[in-house]
Amino acid sequence: MDKVPFTLQEAILYFSDYQNCHDFMVKLRWPDGKVRCPRCGSENVAWLPNARVFKCYMKHDRVKFSLKVGTIFEDSPIPLEKWLPVMWMLVNAKNGISSWEIHRAIGVTQKTAWFMLQRCRLAMQDEHSGGKLGGEVEIDETFIGGKARNMHKGRKLKALGGKGGGTSGKIGVQGMLQRGGKVRTEIIPNSRYGTVVPNIWKHVEFGAQVFTDELSAYSGLRAEYIHNVINHAVSYVEGNVHTNGMENFWSLLKRTLGGTYVSVEPFHLFRYVDEQAFRFNNRKPMDDGHRFQYAMRKIVGKRLTYDQLTGKTDPENRPQPETVEPF
Repeated sequence: MDKVPFTLQEAILYFSDYQNCHDFMVKLRWPDGKVRCPRCGSENVAWLPNARVFKCYMKHDRVKFSLKVGTIFEDSPIPLEKWLPVMWMLVNAKNGISSWEIHRAIGVTQKTAWFMLQRCRLAMQDEHSGGKLGGEVEIDETFIGGKARNMHKGRKLKALGGKGGGTSGKIGVQGMLQRGGKVRTEIIPNSRYGTVVPNIWKHVEFGAQVFTDELSAYSGLRAEYIHNVINHAVSYVEGNVHTNGMENFWSLLKRTLGGTYVSVEPFHLFRYVDEQAFRFNNRKPMDDGHRFQYAMRKIVGKRLTYDQLTGKTDPENRPQPETVEPF
């Protein structure tokens, strides 16, 4: 794209002009300059400047369409002048940006800002189109949730089940990081063999060199992989054997969850994990402007309604543990 802002200040000023938003979206959606109806594919369309919509002259229902139709912005009354800066801030804020910050920054309600951010996170989800991870791959898992010592007595007993278990009442995330490459994550209900190993088969090509901690569930990996184990009770690094790359990702994720978002429901956790994975995977060599452009290319063909988001209709097909206390 010809004219694209490369700093937050430039983005706010540039996208405050509707014509700039219009030109940006047209180039994004139709790079060849030929606007096509998203419902029938016809190029027989005209721009209606007063209504700020296109009109298709083919015979079918809903002949008028805006630049938002067919994207994560569809059916939103929020103008593009607000949507685009919000997307910019989310994809470029290292520790994320909360709905309260968006509420104060652009003048919408906190509930609206939360819905906007969740739609943006949908666009940031990686489709894993580049094949499986290979080479040297670090594998680790973490459990996220409130500390039992900070809970009310009733919730503490429920979370710990009266036994004081360390991961009770928490939700698990498994991560796989190709050294020098990208990270992939999966929400997991537990760290048993039947849960964590099939995820490795799904994301890591057979024959790769994998690095894990001493978790017993990983003991059978030597049949398909070159398996290296680091015993964290003894040391964290032994030559080339470590999982420090994944530990770094967990540190960034927990800083975002604990410092920016503070309270995240387990039902929505995968969205925040995907958000952090997007920024991590695209931190280099992209600058803020190119990272924003890349995220915007992923908004087309995706839709998230409020009923889907709140579970009133069938949620997106992502595995979610059923008995995890809120954070």
